[in-house]
Amino acid sequence: MSFKLIGSLTAAVFGAVLAMSASTGAAMAAPECPDGTIKLGGISTITGPADFSEVPNATAAVFDQVNAEGGINGCQIEYILLDDKADPQVAAQSARDLVDNRGVVAMVGSASLLECQVNAGYYHNSGILSMQGLGVDAACFNVPSISPVNVGPFLLSTVMLQFSTEQLGNTQQCAMWIITGGTGEAYAEAVANWEELSGQKIHLVDNSVPFQGDYTPYVLKARDEGCDAVVFNTVEPQVVQMIKAADAQNIEGIDWLFLAPGYTVQVAEALADTNQPVYAGTEWEPFTEAGSEANEGWKAAMETAGLPLTAFSQGGYEAATLMIDVIKGIDGPVTREAVTNALHTMEPMEHPLVGTPYMFGEGDRHSSSRATKVMKLEGGEWVLETPDWFVLGD
Repeated sequence: MSFKLIGSLTAAVFGAVLAMSASTGAAMAAPECPDGTIKLGGISTITGPADFSEVPNATAAVFDQVNAEGGINGCQIEYILLDDKADPQVAAQSARDLVDNRGVVAMVGSASLLECQVNAGYYHNSGILSMQGLGVDAACFNVPSISPVNVGPFLLSTVMLQFSTEQLGNTQQCAMWIITGGTGEAYAEAVANWEELSGQKIHLVDNSVPFQGDYTPYVLKARDEGCDAVVFNTVEPQVVQMIKAADAQNIEGIDWLFLAPGYTVQVAEALADTNQPVYAGTEWEPFTEAGSEANEGWKAAMETAGLPLTAFSQGGYEAATLMIDVIKGIDGPVTREAVTNALHTMEPMEHPLVGTPYMFGEGDRHSSSRATKVMKLEGGEWVLETPDWFVLGD
């Protein structure tokens, strides 16, 4: 593994890349749809313990815009989204409905607590691929039939540990994980990857952190064990609870590092008065950077559709735009077999929202998004700590 910095990819550069591809063989391709539509499916957790609807809603908005402009070579996109309700049985039934009954040619823009784990084997056996808009569970990044567009919590954990080592100079690294389902092994691998990369050993790992409850014992444990940094894998409300617990105990000398779900406007506002050093890693170009050229296309699409500007919507936008480019490169009928072949044989595709090219390919596992920009909390606002992408590569 190597760890490096690369410059931001601007919208102008991305436009040049697209222009170059348009002047080659891909521009000569002519996608066809005998029945007038291209059916694409998505399965997301919308009701239940989490709501990831921002992801597929953004995907749908992009497809609506393409349809309004005449479609792909005249083909209208029919995007069918189903809610798995975080229920494994519903997730399995939804996949079979989309693939067997609705005849979708690919899955795109999905975002679910468990859909990857439930359906990956079925997708593989059915010859259909899923371009996940937000990979959540460990299976999303460890199977041949699914390739998420996001970094994911496990690789991002490794990146944040390395950021803490390289940029903050911490040596007593600690990790406190909320473990759900089979994620314990994935987080252990994330730590092991960092240890190999940095040459350091993790100072403390605590896998007992509850999803809800009093976090005072954990901030005291971090202090008493001599942690100078803690990487924590929770979502918005728990980020606030952890930092407020640290404030209440007058904790000093610890850097608190969170994953992408901690990077929200609501977290920044709720922690406006904290003196704790709080950092969060992003999975896309930081959505709070209003002047970013990389955000222009996504921002315009979301505003046109009346959707909120959030990191999750960036994932749905990226998945949709990438899938459109893949389909545009198909010469002939857009069938399931044609889309699968196009994804298996595709060249890496640059996108302005991410720091590394997207790739599906024929590997046994997929994790092509390997970069983050780190944000720091200052006075109730997120401030860009790393203007360049941090890239973790094999």
